[in-house]
Amino acid sequence: MNTLQRITSILLISEALVLSSTLYSKAFFINAQIAYLSSLFVIIGASLAYKKMVITKVDSETYEDDRDLLDTIEDPHGLYDDEPINEAPPEELDLKTIVKEEKAKIKTFSVSSIKHGVRGSVSMYRIVPYIFLVLGFIALKNNNILDLSVYLPFLLIGIVVGSFVSKEIAH
Repeated sequence: MNTLQRITSILLISEALVLSSTLYSKAFFINAQIAYLSSLFVIIGASLAYKKMVITKVDSETYEDDRDLLDTIEDPHGLYDDEPINEAPPEELDLKTIVKEEKAKIKTFSVSSIKHGVRGSVSMYRIVPYIFLVLGFIALKNNNILDLSVYLPFLLIGIVVGSFVSKEIAH
């Protein structure tokens, strides 16, 4: 079974579950369908945006593997690095130079860092699903058919299905 067939079968089975809610009531089905599709689209959209961002970064060869992930977690500030420590007596140290060097190491907000952060979060893969989520919720609320006891569980179902689909897309 290839990836497309697995994704299709996951989506068909979950959609069959949502469609079976029409047996209960029309309002139940509408709440279930909007919640399910909203969360499904948000999860899949975020995964696609992240995948695209990673592929772009790898293709541009700007990725630097400066530290091991475990080292970053255990020592986020580099306190245990093997860099030599200045053993000079305190009266010989030039504190102004040391402060300037340390300030240069600090990463500040720049146009490029803001651009990088915005690029991942302003992707159409992310914006469109969130618009669908918000407009769907507002439409349910304005038409007085919003039932949170139905809406929230089907959000969870959409998140779970979206996670499975995202794993299949990642391969």
